[in-house]
Amino acid sequence: MGGLYAVLSKIQPRPGMYIGKPSITVLRHFLVGYEFARSELGIESTEEEIDFYDHFHPWIERRFGVRTAKSWADIIILFTRDEKEAFDYFFNLLDEFKTEIRV
Repeated sequence: MGGLYAVLSKIQPRPGMYIGKPSITVLRHFLVGYEFARSELGIESTEEEIDFYDHFHPWIERRFGVRTAKSWADIIILFTRDEKEAFDYFFNLLDEFKTEIRV
């Protein structure tokens, strides 16, 4: 399937095919499962996976000016109207995150 960002780039245009529906909560559960499966198989994390799993949540907290034990998905949904809007917004935020971490 490719790296984490390649997987996400497949999910974005066709969420129904990969995760059932465009939902930030379902997407987060998928990503938790993706990380768990790779760990169980003994597959080392790539640099982009380390960046995402270690830095995306703190980045989201800073981006929205909140500090919470809630997940990054929960934070995003607080600033959107519904699961689909949060799903779409996630990809905009991910692009912003990837741009910032490359600097």
